[in-house]
Amino acid sequence: MINAFTDGASRGNPGPGGYGVILRSGSHYKELSGGYRLTTNNRMELLAVIIALEALKKNGSTVTVYSDSLYVCNAVNKGWLFEWERKGFRKILNPDLWIRFISVFRKHKVSFVWIKGHSGHPENERCDKLAVEASLKDGLPEDEGYVISKQECSPDSSARDQTLPL
Repeated sequence: MINAFTDGASRGNPGPGGYGVILRSGSHYKELSGGYRLTTNNRMELLAVIIALEALKKNGSTVTVYSDSLYVCNAVNKGWLFEWERKGFRKILNPDLWIRFISVFRKHKVSFVWIKGHSGHPENERCDKLAVEASLKDGLPEDEGYVISKQECSPDSSARDQTLPL
């Protein structure tokens, strides 16, 4: 059994952002973090979960993800993700990350638990700190998925509807 604690942050939305992850299984403990110079909070929340699942060494692992993101938790727990997939991830935000997520999600037995953010949960607080620290680093890379999505939504683009169907 693996517990994955995740959080994402952005300073401005969009703005510089980061993600933080804690993986815990028995006596094993690992922290992961990274950031981008221009991104959104929801992208970082979702990327944190992706990074956590991609870090697992064995397929078929049983994982409980603890996240303060209703965006991520509800997408899976309420089945929205599978409807988005059925529709080819059209007209949703962050399709690049959802496609990446669903690929790694299917390699494991994953359940999601929503936790209230900034409520004193030790691992969530630590993940938040990792995410914020990552967003403050110099020389952050470009979030290519975000940049592409902004180009697709520009006034001269035909892809104007990037709403999140709930």
